[in-house]
Amino acid sequence: MDKARELISRLERTHSLALSEYQYLIDSLSPGLLLYARERAERVRKEYYSNDVFIRGLIEISNVCKNDCYYCGIRRSNKSCQRYRLTKDEILSSCKIAYSLGIRTFVLQGGEGGSLLVREICDIVSSIKELYPDTRVTLSLGEYTEEEYRKMRQSGADRYLLRHESADSEHYGMLHPKNMSLESRLNAIRSLKRLGFYTGIGMMVGSPYQTSEHLAKDLKLIEELSPEMCGIGPFIPHKDTPFGNFGAGSVDLTLFLISLIRLIKPNILLPATTALGTLMDGGREMGILHGANVVMPNVSPIYVRDKYALYNNKLATGAESAEGLLSLEKSLNKIGYKIAYTVGDLNERTKE
Repeated sequence: MDKARELISRLERTHSLALSEYQYLIDSLSPGLLLYARERAERVRKEYYSNDVFIRGLIEISNVCKNDCYYCGIRRSNKSCQRYRLTKDEILSSCKIAYSLGIRTFVLQGGEGGSLLVREICDIVSSIKELYPDTRVTLSLGEYTEEEYRKMRQSGADRYLLRHESADSEHYGMLHPKNMSLESRLNAIRSLKRLGFYTGIGMMVGSPYQTSEHLAKDLKLIEELSPEMCGIGPFIPHKDTPFGNFGAGSVDLTLFLISLIRLIKPNILLPATTALGTLMDGGREMGILHGANVVMPNVSPIYVRDKYALYNNKLATGAESAEGLLSLEKSLNKIGYKIAYTVGDLNERTKE
């Protein structure tokens, strides 16, 4: 067995590698190594989750954002972005539609420090949990103080996604304006973990100026923080940003990293992201085959879908209807998987 395969086998056994070993794997990527990692990751995810794929109803509640990240289509400086904010009634209506389709986890995503106050967020969350007590509510709304996160937790929020985007502070600074820092991001992530949230981090693959060492640091951070969730997808440029002329990230490298993350934390909740499906026909299904176990159909009101444009040509799945969800289920069945109509908590069972 060559060195790279040996490292993947060791990662499967020990869930840990040295930073230089992660970098070696990334630099060694080949079709054969991608297939080997996929086989190991798929075996592990089936051991923990069988053939189940969890669905989350994604509700994009606002595209107002205080930040000016250089890669993002809803960045503050983008004057071409048509801003919106969903009302509480619109959010609850989206939850009602999702619930009627069998979805039991709602993901409320929006621009950082957008137009919703913390008390409004808490009011919406508590209303959702009162109407649908058998559900989980995930928030993805950016950085707040620990006390503000505590209020969200007390209102009934169960999970929080806060992508770190780069575990290298210098690279992080190349992607964000000076008023943002990796240290602040990581402090917020640690606050979420202290408060008992299921916590998710994640990064773009192939973002501008990214190196294999940067990605190795991302993998080491995932290993060290042991998040319950991790969202990764290929970088896709948006025409109205400073990075509009950069090329998209590699689908194969993204799939490889999904497999490695599955081996780092066997029971992690790992989405097959919309970005994969945007760059590659069947990309979401390929994500599942490489170790992912979550998909997030968009249940936002139709009139806002094209306004929440983080990158160019964002895929619209159409899974917000009964017909669309049936189509999603058929596409998963074709590759040997099925939708699990549950809240999709971590499976804590240990290896036999």
